[in-house]
Amino acid sequence: MHARRRFLKGAGALSAMLPLMGLPVFAAPGPVRRPRGSPAPGSIGKTSLWYDSPAVEANVLREGLPIGNGRLGALVGGDPARDFLYLTDGSMWLGGLNDKLDKEGQFNYTTADFGGLTMLAKLYVTVEGHEFANITDYRRELDLAQGYIRISYRKGNVRYVREIFASHPDDVVVVHLSQSGGGKHGGSIELLGTHGEANQGDGANLRFDGKLENGLKYGAQVKAMASSGTVSAHGSTLRFDGCESLTVIFCGGTNYAPHLATGYRDQALDPLVRSREKVEAAAKVSAAVLLHTHMADHRGLFDTMSVDFGASSDEQRAMDTWKRLQARAQTNSTADPELEASYLQFGRYLTIAGSRDKLPTGLQGLWLGDNDPPWMADYHNDVNLQMNYWLPDRAGLSSCFDAMANYCLNQVESWTAITHRFFNDPSNGFRNSSGKLAGWTVAISTNIHGGNGWWWHPTGSAWLCNSLWQHYQYVMDHDYLARIYPLMKGACEFWEARLLTISVTDPSTGSKREVLVDDADWSPEQGPKNAKGNTYSQELVWDLFENYRQASTLLGRDADYAAKIAQMQARLYLPRVSDKNGWLEEWMSPDNLGEVEHRHLSPLIGFFPGDRLHPSSSPPALIEGVTKLLQARGMVGYGWGCAWRAICWARLKNPEKAYQLLLTNMSPAHNHHNGTTQNFFDFYQMTADTDCFQIDANYGTPTAMLEMLLYSRPGVIELLPALPSAWAAAGRVTGIGARGGFRVDLTWRDSHVSSATVHSIGGTKTTLKHGQWSKTIVLRAGESITVAPES
Repeated sequence: MHARRRFLKGAGALSAMLPLMGLPVFAAPGPVRRPRGSPAPGSIGKTSLWYDSPAVEANVLREGLPIGNGRLGALVGGDPARDFLYLTDGSMWLGGLNDKLDKEGQFNYTTADFGGLTMLAKLYVTVEGHEFANITDYRRELDLAQGYIRISYRKGNVRYVREIFASHPDDVVVVHLSQSGGGKHGGSIELLGTHGEANQGDGANLRFDGKLENGLKYGAQVKAMASSGTVSAHGSTLRFDGCESLTVIFCGGTNYAPHLATGYRDQALDPLVRSREKVEAAAKVSAAVLLHTHMADHRGLFDTMSVDFGASSDEQRAMDTWKRLQARAQTNSTADPELEASYLQFGRYLTIAGSRDKLPTGLQGLWLGDNDPPWMADYHNDVNLQMNYWLPDRAGLSSCFDAMANYCLNQVESWTAITHRFFNDPSNGFRNSSGKLAGWTVAISTNIHGGNGWWWHPTGSAWLCNSLWQHYQYVMDHDYLARIYPLMKGACEFWEARLLTISVTDPSTGSKREVLVDDADWSPEQGPKNAKGNTYSQELVWDLFENYRQASTLLGRDADYAAKIAQMQARLYLPRVSDKNGWLEEWMSPDNLGEVEHRHLSPLIGFFPGDRLHPSSSPPALIEGVTKLLQARGMVGYGWGCAWRAICWARLKNPEKAYQLLLTNMSPAHNHHNGTTQNFFDFYQMTADTDCFQIDANYGTPTAMLEMLLYSRPGVIELLPALPSAWAAAGRVTGIGARGGFRVDLTWRDSHVSSATVHSIGGTKTTLKHGQWSKTIVLRAGESITVAPES
């Protein structure tokens, strides 16, 4: 009881140190900044995905085009006769705190207990007489630069255009139908809930609301407006007739609030009323103004980076995206640099669409095809969630990392409480042998209700802190560092209580020494579940201790505790190279205790995303062990596994292997095999007859592409460390983020950097490297410098 009281007091203190982050997820409408005039045209073509036929609804996850504003997401079909939008709110979660253990000391991992992301609604827009057989000149396009879908076609002498987008400023989804040539639109609109709700219609509106079994309230509303003709409700549908143009505005959401103190609910919020408020606010301006407002907001983020890997041929440009992907995958095909640039930009587009100022992106982001997504579309933090957030800082989208940071800040109070209540339960095989317990950690799966799911993950706290710290290295924001500092300290406290002292023999001298090792743990997701001193854990704890010491110094806090952590860091056991196979050991054993070609690269965590191991500073034998383990893992696998491999090969300065893995991930997904689908989503095979969409490779593969162009570590920015021959002739990229607080613009020709411009966004000093050339630069915050490396 006394221990419980002490914990509650400590948790309260922690809560006071962590300011509640931001507004409720479904915030009230506020003033919207409108742009003056129309936005300038984007780089149409090079940053577009296009198709000559609509998506098939049965293949919505493979063919539907994604839009999103960070809270609302939709997959859009583009059928002129019956268009569909599959709509998701990122907080539409089943389940709850899930604070009970099973007989194995683990949390229940079911939708009833742990929960999972579900769809909010389906919206259908039917236009009579516009069946595909009755139209010509059809084109369906996702403009990545402008952030919207455009569908165009002809029916007779009339040109019809449909624009669909998810606006962040207005927090609505808009479908706008227009025409030129005297045409009219007639048809119906249906708004369907996905949990058995009854729809209501009146005037030009449709709506529904409901409450999940966990008490989460939700609601949605649609309003249709026409420039001419009529719009009226008929039962649960809207009917429109004789309309020259039609604008459909959708909004929906939940009463989720990211605060443990309120049970992750805002009981005063009525989601249906909030939806109506936002729809009505958006309806006060024209569809053109809504679109231009959205474009200006989207391009404020998208235009922070441009990518040019070279020109594709006219023949390649003439093919639609799906045909183009298939052509590139053919043996001995010609390189298609603009296609590869668009793949990178698609990852940036998904980052903007899926990660703004609300919840972070999980396994499927904001895009679901049904209410039963694999692994509940949850947050897996033994690589997947982290991989989703490797891209923003590198891709000039640092503000899109905020969702990840805020999620951790808003969940850690609950994670701490659950750790203290359950981690040392006698049934938990991962409990601390010392009997001590402090700080926090998580399970491999977490939800949005402060709860844990599949399998305790002791090292999860250290890896999440790795992500939070590396974001600081890019933005150099002192206030941000102060916000995440309690999480880092809490994770250190967990490991201070967990680490064990054991004696090991130095193979080179035969002498014994005492070291600190992780307690019984798992090297995700293979091998024994009770091994001590796994490389994965040892490297991440070393990284946590190193980063915490730096944070303590920068903030001038807890010097005595930081000194204690430094002493523990110096005693950590660190991996050796196996004398049996030459690999960097994954376990404290020269034997391989798992699968040779396993999907995870857990033992290479100190190589990436960590910095402890590096070719320029580590003993050659260790780097050789890294290389041999990477070779053994192979060059095929799930998309996220290939992305991780590609980054490691880039760090080893092997551009062709990194590029080969990029092409592997871009290969068309046929017959449930791994690869890229028509809409660029990454799918991978689960069984001989099933596959699934998982979004992490859509972020991880672009990360690998940027790592091939620039590798930054504290104090060093390396230019073109792994440029593949396919991009070597000439190219340009602007806005790559670099650790130390910089952004970099690069141009190159014949594999040599022509010029590099470094912009300080808080950084002051770094060393630029390109091949044998190096130069140390010193800048004031906000300054820029351009250099031309010597040949």
